[in-house]
Amino acid sequence: MSKIKQEIQLNDDLLKEIENRKRLEADKLQLEIKLHQAYKLEAIGTLAGGIAHDFNNILGAILGYTTLAKDEAPPGTQLEKDLDSVLIAAQRAKDLIKQILIFSRQSNVELIPLKIQHLVKEALKMLRSSIPATIEIKENIDSYCGTVMADPTQVHQILINLCTNAYHAMEEKGGVISVILKTTAIELKSTTDPHQIEAGNYAELVVSDTGPGISPDILSKIFDPYFTTKETGKGTGMGLSIVHGIITGYGGKITVDSQPGQGASFHVFFPLVQQETEPDIKEVGDIPKGNERILFVDDEEMLADMGKNMLERIGYEVTVRKSSLEALQKFQNQPDQFDLVITDLTMPGMTGYELARRILQIRPNIPIILCTGYSATISEEQAKAIGVKEFALKPLVRNDIARIIRKALDND
Repeated sequence: MSKIKQEIQLNDDLLKEIENRKRLEADKLQLEIKLHQAYKLEAIGTLAGGIAHDFNNILGAILGYTTLAKDEAPPGTQLEKDLDSVLIAAQRAKDLIKQILIFSRQSNVELIPLKIQHLVKEALKMLRSSIPATIEIKENIDSYCGTVMADPTQVHQILINLCTNAYHAMEEKGGVISVILKTTAIELKSTTDPHQIEAGNYAELVVSDTGPGISPDILSKIFDPYFTTKETGKGTGMGLSIVHGIITGYGGKITVDSQPGQGASFHVFFPLVQQETEPDIKEVGDIPKGNERILFVDDEEMLADMGKNMLERIGYEVTVRKSSLEALQKFQNQPDQFDLVITDLTMPGMTGYELARRILQIRPNIPIILCTGYSATISEEQAKAIGVKEFALKPLVRNDIARIIRKALDND
């Protein structure tokens, strides 16, 4: 009898060992899948940074030459209005590039006090063109919603992620995406519920769809990294986890209500603050001018010529070099001929960072502005540590670069 018991015990132990191995194999497979996703996202991020650099150069030329053309357009004419439309579209493209750079972790997130109403409306306009006509978008935006501390690009990213998920849920049969922005006061209802949102006033963004809804057994997993119910090629499983991370970083919260067959509603709570919003900087008004001598360095011929034209129109004497090596030689031969150096960062032969370092060895007090669409290797802090005065992000808008120039020269 004891022998039979031993055999039964051995069989039980063997079955447990088999089950343990199966679990280990399953865990190993999940880890491999997540590692593959991580490598894929890293590769996408690297590619995105490179694309952003090239696109920023193209966009810089569009913004620069459109601004110059607008200077020549008679006020109040259709031509001036058309050029204004080009500048608005280019500004949207500039914001899109910023999103790409944040995704690839090559741009810093800056939280500022802002009202998100216009951001939501602009995002919905852009979204409308990319969603089929079988899906209707309804919006109810409170124009008097208060001020939040947020990064404009991240707010855009939150809305696009949520609306894209809603679109994918209704892709086959069509439906309605409803977007609501309103002010909500939250009262603390429970001190024991860890998921309870803090009491206070919030700007509540609600994105709802009329899709099939979310099954209760996966509802608790939807904010987990890499979790996705989409088929291969339709997503990375990072969208909702990114949204969750962003809004949690703001001190807010995201929740979801869903029943199978009754669609889903995502509620994003942005804490309201008392600060005033920052005014929009537009390409109008007084432009800071000067008459100093500038050495402008960029290996992109179109951007070099545009930079010279743009800066000369606001009074500066500009010398252009399209090679960092030629620029260094020019400065070595005549170090006192220039009051300021503006150089691109990414250039063949010698980077703008190295050019700035060599120039500062020759003349330590020369103000230098380093320009870049993105930098995977050099931060603003590193550039300023060697003596660079200012760090400008491409594409360069005339008002912005004019202000940066005056700041570098006047604070020297």
